[in-house]
Amino acid sequence: MNEPSSPIENQPPILIIDDEQSMRQFLSIMLKKQDLAHTTAASGEEALSRLDAGERFSVVLTDLQMAEVGGIEVLRAIKETDPACQVVVMTAFASPETAVSAIRAGAYDYITKPFKLEQVQVVVRRALEKFELLRENLYLKESLDRSQGFAEMLGQSKPMQHVFEMIARVADAPATILISGESGTGKELVARAIHQKGARAKQPFLPINCGAIPENLIESELFGHKKGAFTGATQDKKGLFEAAAGGTVFLDEIGELGQPMQVKLLRVLQERKVRPVGAAQELTVDCRILAATNRDLREEVAEGRFREDLYYRLSVIPIEVPPLRERGSDLKLLIEHFVNELAAKRPANFGGVDIMGIDSSTMRILLNYDYPGNVRELQNIIERAVTLTRGDMIFPDVLPPHLQEQSFARAAHDLEIPADGLDLEAMVAQLERELITKALERTDGAKTRAAELLGITFRSLRYRLKKYGMDDSE
Repeated sequence: MNEPSSPIENQPPILIIDDEQSMRQFLSIMLKKQDLAHTTAASGEEALSRLDAGERFSVVLTDLQMAEVGGIEVLRAIKETDPACQVVVMTAFASPETAVSAIRAGAYDYITKPFKLEQVQVVVRRALEKFELLRENLYLKESLDRSQGFAEMLGQSKPMQHVFEMIARVADAPATILISGESGTGKELVARAIHQKGARAKQPFLPINCGAIPENLIESELFGHKKGAFTGATQDKKGLFEAAAGGTVFLDEIGELGQPMQVKLLRVLQERKVRPVGAAQELTVDCRILAATNRDLREEVAEGRFREDLYYRLSVIPIEVPPLRERGSDLKLLIEHFVNELAAKRPANFGGVDIMGIDSSTMRILLNYDYPGNVRELQNIIERAVTLTRGDMIFPDVLPPHLQEQSFARAAHDLEIPADGLDLEAMVAQLERELITKALERTDGAKTRAAELLGITFRSLRYRLKKYGMDDSE
């Protein structure tokens, strides 16, 4: 008979499987005190029949040794039915061999009876976090596939949906397109998406950063040169416009071009012809031209640094890529995407364990930052965090110092002094107690490691534990 449980919105219940009624009751009381929805099964057979009937669970706590259908068999059946469900195996007959078998079969964790209540609570909480992360990632992936479909671009916000709509509308248009936006917003990704969605997708996509090549070499890169045209020209070379025959040339940072090259580029746009350096004859070229800039070219025109006629030739169809700070609903999606992508690329033995997700306090810091470097900066921050993380969750201590400092500054700014005053010592004591509790939770009660996280000595931590009456049970 199933014991009563308290419902949690949109979350499947936890299932307890054990042939000992006392163990089922013990774990049920623990979960009820934590207001976690749960149900029980008295055997592996009962659990399998409920799976076959379509029931789904977030976490399963199963005994290993049971009559007829054991915990490993239940574990394998659950993983075949619902890979997101996290299974914790419990046993009073522990051995290295059984532990390895359970983990290899897909168990989230392995607990030896008798166990401490705190140990089970920590394991269940982390298993629930992993389940929620996997379920949310699946939902985001499915909704993303439905909402757009641009391979390397993520976004569900209205500004990005407008960009996606423009990409789809201009993909087959022959007109020149000017993509503008701040550094790091993904202008090249937009250009690649336009190329890949259009009729020229099977032909070359050749990008060039106009600001990264010296002015005396950019002409050769774009138009090519003949052997002997200048010192070092030992053989003929095709320029990008010729090499991209039938495809696309992407001129990134077009605002960096000098005036002489602006004149020559204008002729290419008008006549679709190029003259290689040192050549007597012009060549007709067949390629689409996309350009991008992080400058305001209208202002550059007004200041006389950019040709007005070239500007109008380039911006037949303008596309503005929004900065990350204007894409609020995309930020969490991008954070999760980069964590999953970069964590999957880590070597198997790097950091010791797989990264399962981001701690809630870390997520709050990341969501409250403005990202002046846009998506590129966000990606770099997540790459740093994934590289430095040694546990299965990303915590604030692996974020860049300026993000941590901003978080402290924001928290201090939000504090207000009541009209009737406050007890500063009591507030500081409360804050210390909360931080110590969180540090001990993160380290599963390992005081030495908790002291390191808090930046204090082990002796100082022991003093504070005694001062605040925080014994081992807390």
